[in-house]
Amino acid sequence: MKLHADRIDGRNAISRHSLSGVIVNGQAYTHSLIVPSDGEVRAWSVDRFEALEAEHFERLVDYRPQLVVFGSGSRLRFPSPRLLAGLMKARIGIETMDTAAACRTYNVLLSEGRVVVAALLFDAADPS
Repeated sequence: MKLHADRIDGRNAISRHSLSGVIVNGQAYTHSLIVPSDGEVRAWSVDRFEALEAEHFERLVDYRPQLVVFGSGSRLRFPSPRLLAGLMKARIGIETMDTAAACRTYNVLLSEGRVVVAALLFDAADPS
């Protein structure tokens, strides 16, 4: 699904998403991904929801976002609160939704000028 222009004021906009990946700034990604509002888009070192650990979320603190939008894959799945303790301790908000909704929400927050990070999982078993 096409969402918005490829860039929003020079920031990292998600222009397309599917069950198997996204396009950010014209670059296609098919692996788990961290998309900060500004700066480098990076691979997220987790390949499935069941493999999530506290360290995966703690790494997001370094981006100093106001909010993390977590895309849990093709369906909504909530991580255990113990995994989110690092974000909570740093007083960083987190919203959990399926990855498609996370992509749309991230772009809305980005267009509002918010400092936001999208942490996106993709289901390897899902078709493109």
